[in-house]
Amino acid sequence: MNPPQLPLPEAQAHALKRAIRIEWATIAFLAVAITMVYLVMGNSQAMKAAWIEDLLSLAPPLAFLLAVRLMAKPPTETYPYGFFRSVGVAHLVAGVALFAMGAFLLVESVIGLARGDRPPIGSVELFGQTVWLGWLMMVAMALTIPLPIYFGRVKMQLAEQLHNKVLYADADMNKADWMTAVGSIVGVAGIGIGLWWADAVTATLIATSILWDGVKNTRAAITDLMDTRATTFDDYSPHPDAALVDEVLAHLPWVAQVATRVRDQGQFFHVEAFIVPTRGRMPTLEQVTEATEECTALDWKIHDMVITLVPELPAQLAVTSPV
Repeated sequence: MNPPQLPLPEAQAHALKRAIRIEWATIAFLAVAITMVYLVMGNSQAMKAAWIEDLLSLAPPLAFLLAVRLMAKPPTETYPYGFFRSVGVAHLVAGVALFAMGAFLLVESVIGLARGDRPPIGSVELFGQTVWLGWLMMVAMALTIPLPIYFGRVKMQLAEQLHNKVLYADADMNKADWMTAVGSIVGVAGIGIGLWWADAVTATLIATSILWDGVKNTRAAITDLMDTRATTFDDYSPHPDAALVDEVLAHLPWVAQVATRVRDQGQFFHVEAFIVPTRGRMPTLEQVTEATEECTALDWKIHDMVITLVPELPAQLAVTSPV
């Protein structure tokens, strides 16, 4: 499949191709894992949690692949800002998938624990031998641990390089995948040694972790769609691009004061710079154009920028004045 044509530098274009490949690899892995876990899950609550989690894990990679296709489309009269926000919508889908999965599993696990359910784990005939099904469960879950660890680490690196929060959410989902597998092994082993509650307790802990990841990613996606202040890919701090733009513009001789707001449109930023010109030094059209080009050259993520000359700055923005 040809990669979408996006305005990216060479390094980021290469990273995007790699991200697309690893998302297809994730989907292929999940197809195998979902089938394998379904065949051996029996009545274990932890195994059921792992199976449902694998099913919902398909949402982030599918949302990412769809989003990168959509945001490559050119702006239209109906969508004058383009389709970059498709990444934000995909981030919301991934966050809601995590939240829904965590909430469902938490309710199921707590109810099972409160009722004192004792999940039976029977035996199967395998090559003429009677084998405890718990062994097959633990082997199946052990096989699903290594690849999610690898996928998660790679996606986290690519998420930072591409400023892509869908990849970041998907890396969280991969962490939930391998944690679920480890928890399921512990839960089934607990049943094997007579600790009936181990399965439900393990499923509860897994569900709580997944629910928290869902809350975190859903909140971040909604705030981005509401045009909150642009943040880093992991939402831990304000993105430095606004301060960089302010610094560049504040050094221009025709600028008395400047304030900037940055709208995160997914992988790219839309920047609006408000400038109070120095008295008697109204800039020419060429000077404004040069200032715009200097700012957009600061970061590939600054894809769209507007400079507006105003008599006074908006009160809600931090003001930068020349030193």
